[in-house]
Amino acid sequence: MTSFVVYVDESGDEGFAFRSDGSGSSRWFVMSALVLRKANDSQAVAVARDIRQLLSKPVNHALHFRNLRHEQRIPVARLIGQMPARTVSILIHKPSIEEPEIFQQQAYALCRYASRLLLERVSWLCRDNRKTDDGDGRAELVFSNRSAMSYDDLRQYLTGLKQEREGRDVRIDWNAIDPARVRAVNHDQLAGLQLADAVATSAYYSVTVNRYGDVEDRYLRSISPTIYRRDGRVEGYGLKFWCSSRDLIDRVIAVVA
Repeated sequence: MTSFVVYVDESGDEGFAFRSDGSGSSRWFVMSALVLRKANDSQAVAVARDIRQLLSKPVNHALHFRNLRHEQRIPVARLIGQMPARTVSILIHKPSIEEPEIFQQQAYALCRYASRLLLERVSWLCRDNRKTDDGDGRAELVFSNRSAMSYDDLRQYLTGLKQEREGRDVRIDWNAIDPARVRAVNHDQLAGLQLADAVATSAYYSVTVNRYGDVEDRYLRSISPTIYRRDGRVEGYGLKFWCSSRDLIDRVIAVVA
């Protein structure tokens, strides 16, 4: 039996059509994971239920963080921040990518690369928190289903990484990650995916400038108790950036410190 369950969702798009007026593709692509011990998986259902009750939503309502009003997002993020869970987010500033054509030649290449970075950190988290009497130490990996994306391709990509065909600087701990245990489920079917969506969107809002030149980092601050830290360090672990602006990275790290 697996020891952990990992719910994965993203925010932003993978395009590179940036316009001077701020329109076009999103400047950021964020992928986040909500990691629970398998024994605590029911907590995701309980928290989603509490959120629906708080927002006066029907019991079968599928939560989409982006569709909520600001005053609703604040308590939702607070409830997630109180969960017995850990979160990991990969934040990619696409204009900082010096060779974007690498990710434009094949559909979902950026998503697959973000998955690699995410699963590296998830694997370290699982490895360092394994209990000898609690499953096999591995994680069940549940991605929010994108209808046009092939998750067979993602499994094959991860298998290639495991066999070192895709590069030698792969730091996934394969004792925790099994490519065969990747599956995709529709967002509305699992509470854990709806909460992972809130985590990814919260991270996205913390770095994305709105039309007035501001970012909204209060959601990420509320979720910050769950962010994966190693020896007290969050950068490179619970928050992994690909961004050329050191000042921006430092600002976000200060929010969750």
